[in-house]
Amino acid sequence: MGKLIAYARVSTRQQDADRQVSDLQAAGVRRDDIYVDSGVSGGRASRPQFDRAVAALEPGDTLVITTLDRLGRSTQNMLAFAEALRGRDAGLRVLNLGGGDVDTATPMGSMVFTVMAALAQMELEIKRERITDSVAKRRAAGKDLGGRRQTFTDSQIRNALRLIDGGEPATQVARDLGMSRATLYRRIRELPQATTI
Repeated sequence: MGKLIAYARVSTRQQDADRQVSDLQAAGVRRDDIYVDSGVSGGRASRPQFDRAVAALEPGDTLVITTLDRLGRSTQNMLAFAEALRGRDAGLRVLNLGGGDVDTATPMGSMVFTVMAALAQMELEIKRERITDSVAKRRAAGKDLGGRRQTFTDSQIRNALRLIDGGEPATQVARDLGMSRATLYRRIRELPQATTI
């Protein structure tokens, strides 16, 4: 019986992998054999801890992950990876795949893995399609798309300062510019001294 090596991943630094680690330990993986990438997208080819986990696999060992999306995004890549593990005489075990625990070392597990990998990629493509459609609709309706706020020139900030000096409420001037009052005041303080009124 080989060793269990596990991999966990979270896409942003604000998330934590505690639940994945707990599930992996409950499946029998020792804490020292769990590799965790934080703030790393599943779409990236290089994931440092993933690479270390794979390098740690010896013949007869099994790589354990909690869900299929921890492994990657593309069906083709996931299937090629599972095949590469088989070629190294190592297995792949997914704890929550199709409602159960799937081990690709068995014929049934391999088939379920293949089907679920294809479904995971289809789900990702549908999600991308929805986002693209939503952005197009918001753009057509003239709505805010979010993202980085526009930057304002010193000239625009000076004009805002003139309006405030002329009696306009600072809150209204800031709102018209699309920024908070605190941001407007900060930008006014940052103006070069020679140009402030």
